[in-house]
Amino acid sequence: MTIRPATREDEQALRALDDATWSPDVSPAPRTWRDDRSFFGPDDDPREVLVAEVDGEVAGYIKLRNPTELESNQHVLAILGLAVDPAHQRQGLARALLDAAASEASARGARRLTLRVLGPNSGARALYEACGFEVEGVLREEFFLDGRYVDDVQMARRLA
Repeated sequence: MTIRPATREDEQALRALDDATWSPDVSPAPRTWRDDRSFFGPDDDPREVLVAEVDGEVAGYIKLRNPTELESNQHVLAILGLAVDPAHQRQGLARALLDAAASEASARGARRLTLRVLGPNSGARALYEACGFEVEGVLREEFFLDGRYVDDVQMARRLA
């Protein structure tokens, strides 16, 4: 496995990865929310995405970005997406991407790495906790998905 910054040439593979991993247990957005746009929007920088390759094929990604444009918030990076191809799940790719994201965030001078995860996604929550993330807040019943109210769990990992 290799982890590297994404390029615009990864667009199709990244979009296919999103399609293969979407479910109401992992995303509050409807499946079709990106149908009219590319993986990289006009304001996206491919370098904000780290890609995991296995045998030369894109097998996963993690997207990092400052949560706001405020100067006072630039010490924080947020994980805005994490996906691993179902054929490569449970092989350590997600953990490797999280570790790479923490290293990248530290290299950029960040002191905190944050993320949001849906309450029912217990597998992801356990992985994040194993990687040093702690629950900092829960927005109770923040989303109504698939006929039920779902919590939005906010987690963070201190880097410095």
